[in-house]
Amino acid sequence: MKTLYRCLAVGVVALGGLTAVGAAPVPAATGAGAPSADDTPPPAVEDFTYPQADRIFQERGIRLKSGDGRILLVTCDSRPGLLEVNARGMTATDPVGRGRFCFQVSGSTGRLSLELPSVYAAKGNDYAVRLDMRTGTEAKSFDVEKNKWTQVGETADPQERVFTLLEITATA
Repeated sequence: MKTLYRCLAVGVVALGGLTAVGAAPVPAATGAGAPSADDTPPPAVEDFTYPQADRIFQERGIRLKSGDGRILLVTCDSRPGLLEVNARGMTATDPVGRGRFCFQVSGSTGRLSLELPSVYAAKGNDYAVRLDMRTGTEAKSFDVEKNKWTQVGETADPQERVFTLLEITATA
């Protein structure tokens, strides 16, 4: 019985002062073996950074920044329901799609922050899609027609200025 009490007392000290009901508190361990603030891991905080964005930029020339995970860059294939965005001058920087980028949208809403220069057209899907773009210091938004091609950027601009796509927003 004495051994059992000794084990319980050691366990209480090891747990940092937890005690049984009615017992006096046991002080937490201090000194060289005591855990410090540096020993605790940082809290898990989601920063919404697009996974493998640096690799994708090197391979395709599109800079994917952040989002909610519901708009993802995918391979353009015959799957229905993909959002497609076309950019000029990407033959060398995007050997995969040559400036043709497709996105799969899931959920009721989605948001993706990116940087894609020289965007001139987009084909919508079943979502209400808005493209936020910039030319110089001027920002402009374009609504993409559902399941149809829409002129955006330079093809929708009377001055035919080059626009950079900055954000895609989709709502079911």
